[in-house]
Amino acid sequence: MFNKYVNNIASNKYVNNKAAEGPLIKVQSALSWLCRNIARDKYLILLVLFPVIYFIVFHYIPMYGVIIAFKDFSPSKGILGSPWVGLRWFYEFFNSNYAFRLIRNVLLLNLYNLVWGFPIPIMFALLLNELKNGLFKRIVQTVSYLPHFISVVVIVGMVVIFLSPYGGIINVIIEKLGYKSINFMSKPEWFRTIYIATGIWQEFGWNSIIYLAALSSIDPQLYEAAKIDGASRWKQVIHITLPGLAPTIIILFILQVGRMMKVGFEKIILMYNPATYEVSDVISPYVYRVGLLGGEFSFASAVDLFNSVINFILLVSVNKLSKKLTDIALW
Repeated sequence: MFNKYVNNIASNKYVNNKAAEGPLIKVQSALSWLCRNIARDKYLILLVLFPVIYFIVFHYIPMYGVIIAFKDFSPSKGILGSPWVGLRWFYEFFNSNYAFRLIRNVLLLNLYNLVWGFPIPIMFALLLNELKNGLFKRIVQTVSYLPHFISVVVIVGMVVIFLSPYGGIINVIIEKLGYKSINFMSKPEWFRTIYIATGIWQEFGWNSIIYLAALSSIDPQLYEAAKIDGASRWKQVIHITLPGLAPTIIILFILQVGRMMKVGFEKIILMYNPATYEVSDVISPYVYRVGLLGGEFSFASAVDLFNSVINFILLVSVNKLSKKLTDIALW
């Protein structure tokens, strides 16, 4: 039907100007080509259509609400009816006593996670790749995945029980060694260590999957050639495995840096308490407290928007730097 409409246009049913025949023929040709491709790939288009609609409805349309960061939002007046206040909420945040503490805590938690948590899945994947016993390899791999499926609530519950000063297994061992028990969960100096260590334990196996997939794509003939040349196993790792993994490592590193200002609030809320606020309070639970519990929607939106903008700047900067240095980048 659409082709018929296009053919009618091209046959000058509606247009009598002969000078326009050339462009119309080109339009007819382009539309015919488009229709043929749509008819050919209709199932693929349907497959892509649903995710596209999902992202438009649930991710792009709600971005309209970000303008309340620049307004004195009142639920009774609505988003459009509330008065504009410019950058007032951003100034208030940076002039508050919490801004430096929140930004410092977020950066330190993510920096420690980058230093300790990022290399461990790579090392685990390399070690797992060296295992020759297939059954043992699958058992180790499966066991390493299991913590990923445990909820954060259960993980934190286990941590609290294990570290309890009243019968917790860690404190029992410490007392057996002749030392005094430690109330880990109320000591600010232990918070970051516990947070990072439990995160690594929960995710290192799951995060290693993508590295194992990358390892499986390395050409086995390269290893055979290296063996013929007399290369040791260590040299094969250095000169074949790591270069093969490098693009994956760089891409995941860029994504990790793009989340430097983001820390999930669930685990923080479950783990922190007033005794550890100085090191445990980060932006996401602060936004939750101020926005949802305190009803200061505009202020909370401004803080969250600032967080997202910094993440975006970091992601673009690191991506550009990586493209310049290694020619590997997200875009």
